[in-house]
Order: sequence, then structure tokens, then C-alpha cells
Amino acid sequence: MKRIISYFPQITSQQQEQFVALDALYHEWNSKINVISRRDIDNLYEHHVLHSLAIARFVSFKPGTSVLDFGTGGGFPGIPLAIMFPDTQFTLIDGTGKKIRVAEEVCRAIGLNNCTPLHRRGEEEKGRYDFVVSRAVMSLPDLVKNVRKNIAREQRNALPNGVICLKGGLMDDELAPFRSVVRQKELSQWFTEKWFKEKYVVYVPL
Repeated sequence: MKRIISYFPQITSQQQEQFVALDALYHEWNSKINVISRRDIDNLYEHHVLHSLAIARFVSFKPGTSVLDFGTGGGFPGIPLAIMFPDTQFTLIDGTGKKIRVAEEVCRAIGLNNCTPLHRRGEEEKGRYDFVVSRAVMSLPDLVKNVRKNIAREQRNALPNGVICLKGGLMDDELAPFRSVVRQKELSQWFTEKWFKEKYVVYVPL
């Protein structure tokens, strides 16, 4: 938790309390429903919360922005981002009902009113959003194909509407179709932990 405060010193006391509460909540739920690898649950803040917040380093959503978290699992990156941007509306979808249940219970427990988890497959989602965020649920071309229909036309942020996803490793083939427009930032420029090397935030305007 100290890492979150060191990288985001501007967060309020309420946000700090919400971030602190995630540890016990995810440990409790993970003992019942495996939403995070049991070998990785003790790295919750670095590998999941801080990783999700890399998107907050890339863009600061304006109040009233709407964001779809596609394939959220147990709530990443959507829940940490919803804590960070209380005036942005987040919709979290996943095709696995038990994972969405965890996201629902976590949101309820910390009083996260700007976050709506839904048990829904990507092709079933008809809403339109300023941005779609995701954590490596599928290849970038497949993700763009799935969510293009969900990108709103009206612009409200300095960054044009589109897809923002968290990826790792070699991505030359995935980025090739978008080479003229894609933006890619390595997370190690923002976070000093070794785990963030060769991990990226990737943005494609749509």
C-alpha cells in the first residue's frame, strides 16, 4: 500500500482507505474463488493494483467519462481505476459469473458507487463508452475487433476515444495492424519495481 501512496501522493484519505481494504477482501474471496493465482495473491498491490493504475499514469479521465473494463476477471484494472477516478463511470464485464460476484462484493464492501460489474460476454455488450480498458485478455487485433462497436463517437477527453490495454512481452505482430496510430509506453518509466520491465500500456484510438 505504501507503494500506491508513493506513486500517487494526491489520493484522498477515503481513496487510501479503499485501497487498503482491497488486501483483506481479495485474500478472503480468493480463498473461496480463485480469481488471482494463489501463488500471486501476496503480490496483490504490485502485480494487480499498481499494474492497473499504470493506466492512470497514461491518462487522467475527465469527470463524466465512461469506461468499459473488458474481461475484468475479479475487477482489474477496473476497480483500482474506479477508486482513482471517482467521477468516472466504470462498467466491468466478464463471462465468468463467479469472478463478477467477487468484483460486485469488493465494490459493495468499499462503497465504490461508480463501478458496475456485470456478468456479460463481450459480444453481448451493446453500450458505448469513451474508452475500453483491458489486461491482456486476448490479442490486440481481436480485442479491437470485439470492442470497436462499443466506442462512443462524442469526445470528452484530450485523448481521443479508444482502447487502452496492459500488455507484456514481444508485441510486434499484435501492433503491426495499428502501427500508424498505436502508442506504447513501458511501465518501468513510471514504476521502479523490476516486475514492470517489458510490460506496457498500449493505446489505439478508434
